[in-house]
Amino acid sequence: MRVLVTGDRGRVGSVVVADLVAAGHDVVGYDRVDGHDALDPQALLAAADGCQGVIHLAHGYSGPESTPHGVMEVNLQGAWNVLCAAEEAVVSRVVAISSVNALGVFMGEAAPDYLPIDDDHPCYPGRAYGISKRLSEDMCRLWSAKTGIPVVCLRPPAVWAPDRYAKIQEARRERPEFEWKPIWEYGAFIDVRDLSAAILCALLKPFDGVGCLLVGSSDITTSGRTSREMAELVHPDVPWRGGEEYNDDPYRALVSIDNARRALGWEPQHTWRAVTGTDGAS
Repeated sequence: MRVLVTGDRGRVGSVVVADLVAAGHDVVGYDRVDGHDALDPQALLAAADGCQGVIHLAHGYSGPESTPHGVMEVNLQGAWNVLCAAEEAVVSRVVAISSVNALGVFMGEAAPDYLPIDDDHPCYPGRAYGISKRLSEDMCRLWSAKTGIPVVCLRPPAVWAPDRYAKIQEARRERPEFEWKPIWEYGAFIDVRDLSAAILCALLKPFDGVGCLLVGSSDITTSGRTSREMAELVHPDVPWRGGEEYNDDPYRALVSIDNARRALGWEPQHTWRAVTGTDGAS
């Protein structure tokens, strides 16, 4: 398959490209590092020509577009330009990277309505990045309904490179409360290798319509407290909806990835416990 990958030179994109090439696919890269602009519709049309799939990773979260206006422009107008290019190329699938920030309960914005968080959790984003990601999901839904081209939107939390685990452990040794202060992100993360695997599954797995799926590690990153203990420590007033599965696996993720598992046939391989060689504690 010939695949257009926007943001191919980034932390996630470089891993995705390597995995695509290893699997025998032909990649067309499109990244601002190489002078490509998501706000240039004609250039995107040319890049998408002959492609059968599109993976949209480019975003306006960092760099010169990181002002609220720039974030909105890149994440909405840029996404629209990518979708228009995908429609013109008559691709078979679009994979778009959204974010858990579309929910509005990460980065200290607000407490969740309940824990664990799942794909049905309402969205209350109040910052430009989260709002833009939530609106881009709606854009994908409407565009897919019009074109009939399936779209999979993935909502990852913090994306970790392999060296991040040791840095987190060191920060917690120096300051134990680092785990939950100034903000707690529900112990949620995803290894960049697992995110890349999820993206490839989303590109290749038979799929109809639009899916908007949380992805992450299957466990929490923790200094020792279980998932339920961390929830009670940081959010004692938030209703708990976890079932017996949290007795069977006390460190089970507080961001549910069950729908992504079922829809994509995907399973994260790089958990906190597996990488650090611990049973929860660091």
